[in-house]
Amino acid sequence: MTTLGRPVELLILGAGSRGQTYAEYTLTHPRDGLVVGVAEPDPVRRAAFAERFHLPPERVFADWQEALAQPKLADVAVIATQDADHVAPVEAAASRGYHLLLEKPMAPDEAGCRRIVAAAEKAGVMLGVCHVLRYTAYTQALRDVLDAGTIGQIVSVEHLEPVGYWHQAHSFVRGHWRNTQESSPMLLAKSCHDLDWLRYLVGKPCLRVSSFGSLKHFRAAEQPPGAAKRCLYCPPEIESACAYSAKRYYLGQLEIGNTGWPLNVITDDITRNGVIEALRDGPYGRCVYACDNDVVDHQVANFEFEGGVTASFTMTAFTRARGRETRIFGTRGEIYGDSQTIQIYDFLTETTTTLDTAVASDGSILSGHGGGDDGLMKAFLNAVRQGNPALILSGPEETLQSHLMVFAAERARTEGRVVAVNDLARL
Repeated sequence: MTTLGRPVELLILGAGSRGQTYAEYTLTHPRDGLVVGVAEPDPVRRAAFAERFHLPPERVFADWQEALAQPKLADVAVIATQDADHVAPVEAAASRGYHLLLEKPMAPDEAGCRRIVAAAEKAGVMLGVCHVLRYTAYTQALRDVLDAGTIGQIVSVEHLEPVGYWHQAHSFVRGHWRNTQESSPMLLAKSCHDLDWLRYLVGKPCLRVSSFGSLKHFRAAEQPPGAAKRCLYCPPEIESACAYSAKRYYLGQLEIGNTGWPLNVITDDITRNGVIEALRDGPYGRCVYACDNDVVDHQVANFEFEGGVTASFTMTAFTRARGRETRIFGTRGEIYGDSQTIQIYDFLTETTTTLDTAVASDGSILSGHGGGDDGLMKAFLNAVRQGNPALILSGPEETLQSHLMVFAAERARTEGRVVAVNDLARL
């Protein structure tokens, strides 16, 4: 069934940062999509979302169970609940005939991922996973260069994800994705984007993985003597010398006029008093050396793909904010990319060609992932409108394969051995 001639209707399950981002697309592209309902447990966030999207009370729900207990309300269920709470709403929504747009990662474990794929297949609905990096102009330009054979056959790849010291502190030390048991491992929560991206560029199945990494810095042993458990109460001489001061960072964001992410994550009251209250009472005001985080702050992984192609991946917290950087080595040339520009060196002519993908972005969440957020929404809504799942670049099987790479890498890291991806289901 297609929706030609009208906007695709969306039911948002989870109105946090990512759910709001996908919903916002419909405000700037009303011919493509229309938000018709929301389920969100936080009452303040729920009310604000309902007001912004002009939703009547009967289309506003306290949780996804209540929303999916109603007769079918929309064409698509956008599932942006927390990582560990993806499988059940996917299965429920699929069984009611909703097409599914699912925030990454699919699920924290292989069994959950396979249940999600099975639910979509059984119901005959489309499933798109929000691996937004596939949808950027930069990625598509890079794929065009590779597909044209400009550097010959890919032999090896080096890829860097510079998470950024402030992003690490916000999301993976103080925030929702700090603890493996409450969320998922760092490589899944943050870097499944990148492993999926590598799989997309190489275009071949991954066979074997090795990995190393640890939590080196954001732990009690690194806390300066005399530091407080909260930045607001830290002695000035210590707080002023700390690169991870919540007081300086969040109040600084307010001072430069940023009222979106990450301030809208720590509080619904985007004022100086509201931010200070959040830092005094909420999780984001904690000292980075006095949190309950356990995810790694640096990790490397090595991948062997079919045909002998190899790739190395580095994720590290200890960088300035900037785009991901990649080097691709081929039989006829090499490529360097920084999430916007692509430099191509040709072995035969010994010349360098530079392509600028004209995306004024560093590829981060603040910039809509270099246009990937909008690209994802456009592609997925067009797929639903036309009844054509081929328009979805991050479908169920592709996404499952890249998630298996993540699980293999995490097993390799924790067990100190090389893991064969195809052996995961038998372990």
